[in-house]
Amino acid sequence: MKIIVPMAGRGSRLRPHTLTVPKPLIPVAGQPIVHRLVKDIAKVLGQPIEEIAFILGDPAFFGDDVVESLKDLAAGLGAKASIYRQDQPLGTGHAIMCAKESLSGPAVIAYADTLIRADFNLDPSADAVIWVKQVDRPEAYGVVKLNANSEIMELVEKPKDFVSDLAVIGIYYFKDVGVLKQELQHVLDNNIIHGGEYQINDGIKGMMAKGKVFKTGVVEEWMDCGNKAVTVETNTRMLGFLQADGDEPMISDNIVLENSKIIEPCFIGENVILKNTTIGPNVSIGNHCTITDSTIKNSLIQTNNRIKNANLDDAMIGNYVEYDGNFKTISIGDYSVLE
Repeated sequence: MKIIVPMAGRGSRLRPHTLTVPKPLIPVAGQPIVHRLVKDIAKVLGQPIEEIAFILGDPAFFGDDVVESLKDLAAGLGAKASIYRQDQPLGTGHAIMCAKESLSGPAVIAYADTLIRADFNLDPSADAVIWVKQVDRPEAYGVVKLNANSEIMELVEKPKDFVSDLAVIGIYYFKDVGVLKQELQHVLDNNIIHGGEYQINDGIKGMMAKGKVFKTGVVEEWMDCGNKAVTVETNTRMLGFLQADGDEPMISDNIVLENSKIIEPCFIGENVILKNTTIGPNVSIGNHCTITDSTIKNSLIQTNNRIKNANLDDAMIGNYVEYDGNFKTISIGDYSVLE
């Protein structure tokens, strides 16, 4: 089995945090989004992962440190890491084809801006599986239309009239991803473009037209990381899942507590100092932070920060931030000073 991860986008909706860090490497509950996504997929697949192909953007932004972290991620799962580049933002289909040397055999394709809780029992009668989630406002999503045999017969983008309430979440399985490769090559060769981009859906529609059977997989939880508000919410939900699972350490052994308390669930990294401070619930704090005279809940704080006199709720703070103030709901990028 292979995992293909397109992750070349800049994450503009999550600025300022993505001005210095690619969105898939923003930590949620103590681990980068892409690390959590790939590990969760590998865990629920329940079979060896041969290769993980990552499609990155501009090397000036997705640099050597990013590449090394992804290689370490793959190695930790016993897989080979393949690194590809998408030099231009030409869509999901184009991104996948940037990794065409890896497009053979069974594979999961997963876009690195979402986290899931799911059962990945693969239907042996299906040529492909598209994971979906029931949503309240299907007109805001791409949805699937099913036939009487519960097979996907059509993909409809943001339908004005009701088609179904099963939204496509950006995770796919192909029994042989080489078939998708052939169809996407046809899309590229014939310049089939929607919204100025080459889309994976056109490759999937080509497969459907040739009789390939698509089934749905259903996720229990679908957690977006598209902007600051939903990323903080996703951090809260993930902390709850980790606490319930109980199989991942959440609070480091070497934190320093001085007249402070932690209200779980929280993730607290290495070498964190808390003085006269209450943390939690639903807070993630990265390594090497010092927090003084503060109360923080429902927030995501990254590494190497110095925070004091804070009363934060629904906040997101980057790396190497100096913060001293009375604001409550904030979003501060890396290397900022707010005093």
